[in-house]
Amino acid sequence: MSSDGAQQGGTGDGTAGGRTVRVVLVDDHRMFRTGVQAEIGETGRTGVEVAGEAADVDQAVTVITATRPEVVLLDVHLPGGGGVEVLRRCAAMSADAERPVRFLALSVSDAAEDVIGVIRGGARGYVTKTITGTDLVDAIFRVADGDAVFSPRLAGFVLDAFASTDAPPIDEDLDRLTQREREVLRLIARGYAYKEIAKQLFISVKTVESHVSAVLRKLQLSNRHELTRWAAARRLV
Repeated sequence: MSSDGAQQGGTGDGTAGGRTVRVVLVDDHRMFRTGVQAEIGETGRTGVEVAGEAADVDQAVTVITATRPEVVLLDVHLPGGGGVEVLRRCAAMSADAERPVRFLALSVSDAAEDVIGVIRGGARGYVTKTITGTDLVDAIFRVADGDAVFSPRLAGFVLDAFASTDAPPIDEDLDRLTQREREVLRLIARGYAYKEIAKQLFISVKTVESHVSAVLRKLQLSNRHELTRWAAARRLV
């Protein structure tokens, strides 16, 4: 999917509880950004001011540098290198003792490698896109205060990863797939229909079909049943 342009928003005068947290939204789907803005961006009600938006890595770094928000809502899979690349390029701002920019990953993916990757990259938390607007606002304020925030199911991934000094094993088969192909793979393996996947990932049914064909070809599998067994054997479901 093609990237959307970045936007820098204006300031809001309202606050919730006398406090405002400035946020930048980074996601390559404009419809999703619009939905998040509608859920959390009414500053007088939520206390959250959306200071800017970006759709890829370069735009994200530019907008974050220009606005210096307290919290960045960061998608994991972005054109230009992904959320980890944004974290790498914004590391100095994250480490600023006086005005730290903190990152909260907000992604459709609940894969262990995605969670662990961005946390190791410097994100303060990771929540999935099934989160409610109220819970997202709460997570934003907690991250702004320096807390670590995770969707309940994802916390275990982080604990397991950091309890061991061993690097995660490399799966050469999985590495052949793009990030989007991995997302489609997991949803297919969980029994989602093509239309449901298209809706969740904000892509067309035809694009889902193309991704599934690519996954089957790269993994040398014949059908979605074999794909499901392959994913289950690697605990990707």
